[in-house]
Amino acid sequence: AQNVTLTIDQRIQAIAYKALKTAVMKHRAKAGALVMIDIKTSEILALVSQPSYNPNRFDLRQPELIRNRAFTDSFEPGSTAKPFTVTSALEAGIVSPNSKINTSPGRLKISYKTISDGRNHGVLDVTGILQKSSNVGVTKLALKMDDKEFLKSFYSVGFGVDTASGFPGESSGKFNIRRNWSDMEKAILSYGYGFTVTPVQLANAYATLGSGGIKRPISLTKVDSKVEGERALSSEVSKQVMAMMETVVGDGGTGTKAQVEGYRIAGKTGTARKAKAGGYGDEYSVFFAGVAPVTNPKIAMVIFVDEPASENYYGGQVAAPVFSQVASDALRILNVRPDKISSLKVAAHD
Repeated sequence: AQNVTLTIDQRIQAIAYKALKTAVMKHRAKAGALVMIDIKTSEILALVSQPSYNPNRFDLRQPELIRNRAFTDSFEPGSTAKPFTVTSALEAGIVSPNSKINTSPGRLKISYKTISDGRNHGVLDVTGILQKSSNVGVTKLALKMDDKEFLKSFYSVGFGVDTASGFPGESSGKFNIRRNWSDMEKAILSYGYGFTVTPVQLANAYATLGSGGIKRPISLTKVDSKVEGERALSSEVSKQVMAMMETVVGDGGTGTKAQVEGYRIAGKTGTARKAKAGGYGDEYSVFFAGVAPVTNPKIAMVIFVDEPASENYYGGQVAAPVFSQVASDALRILNVRPDKISSLKVAAHD
């Protein structure tokens, strides 16, 4: 007989469970999921699904409570997909991080449809496109590439393929492969619609960025040796995109509530309208996907909250604070050295 040791860290799992449950209740959401991955090994450190059930009470177990949403539920990732559009554009060499893109007047008409930003951000560099989460900006990047260049990083990080974790009922998401994408389809895909991912797939994609472009297989059982992984993205581009995602969490970004005292954080917020028959309804799913710490990334985490009913339904308001709370405790538990000194110095003088 062999011993099987799960990768879940019970201390982190308990913190994650409480934080996610609190957020789901506070925002009167339908459901939620949280997954945290060790970037060095791709072991899953925490895996939480809401609503949950007590495994000791068979009489109360309903099928929809038993499924682990981090593996079984897939959703359109919305803006959390934008870093991969940017990654493709950098890998194709059509822009550099400082290239300027004019997003004025905050709208772009493609065939019969208009793509719009929340406001007119004017001229943005590529970093600014991610920081402000500009739909017009990523669409313009997507349209500069041919289909193969554009889709490259989406495939490389594993969208549309299950993670081969062996988890029962795992979904592979939906990523329809076909020839000759229309401009409209490219645009929609560039900001995270028209395909679906699971929270675990998304977390693994962010872990790949965090590891300098190395993709490792997800594991729920302890990995003894060093996991080699395979090169999915160039290390230079991965570092550039990490630096861009750090501005999302910094002042002026959409994810400031994900900040963690003493640590540099990189991440991306997402708020996606949910599809229903005949189009999109008024319900949203919201996310935050992030990596910490930036200097020597240790964890990648995705928080997914389905149909929050509170006034503040954006990913930056619902999911980012959960990231901050859980990452803060997890980094301490894992003995990860703080890499953001300025905020600690200030605290010492109080």
